[in-house]
Amino acid sequence: MYLPAHFAANTADAYDLIRQHPLGALVHQHAGGLDANHLPWELETPEAAPARLIGHVARANPLLEQLHDDVDVLVIFQAEQAYISPNWYPSKHATHQQVPTWNYRVVHVHGRLQLHDDRKWVLGAVGKLTRTHEARTQGVVPHAAGAWKIKDAPPDYLERQLAHIVGIEIAITRVQAKFKLSQNRSAGDRHAAATSVAAAGHPALGAAMQGD
Repeated sequence: MYLPAHFAANTADAYDLIRQHPLGALVHQHAGGLDANHLPWELETPEAAPARLIGHVARANPLLEQLHDDVDVLVIFQAEQAYISPNWYPSKHATHQQVPTWNYRVVHVHGRLQLHDDRKWVLGAVGKLTRTHEARTQGVVPHAAGAWKIKDAPPDYLERQLAHIVGIEIAITRVQAKFKLSQNRSAGDRHAAATSVAAAGHPALGAAMQGD
């Protein structure tokens, strides 16, 4: 990834993005060429071990025939993104020396893959994903029931569902994070563009450009 220094973000900010936008594209090379699968991931950062991503795929997914343990893979995460008009920069109206661009936040995670086809590991991975995202639903939908738990499913139904998936673990070896938020513009141009991009329907990107 082309990464000018002024757009580079640190690992802590990269991990925050992954937790906020956990759907990542798993990219890998196999005999038939390149492939990508979009999967939700749980990021774990234990103190005594490398950070890792955990998730799962359908057993019917051809991915399982294309991959093997210890293969190197790439997972791409993306947050908010939008077109930036030159008209949003005050300096454009003075000099006319601005061109359109695109702002965005992305993270590339490189790592080594491990497949898990045992019930205990897969159940643990599903449980972690469920707890993380059920917690985010609380208070969002009025009159909704409390957080869903795995034990809410009938045991025989749960076993059938678990039989249809295989776990994936990626030990993270390298992280690249690019937050392109007009850092190469003057403070006045950047803040004006942030206000305009928020008004154009991208409030999260506007807040990121403002540094909020």
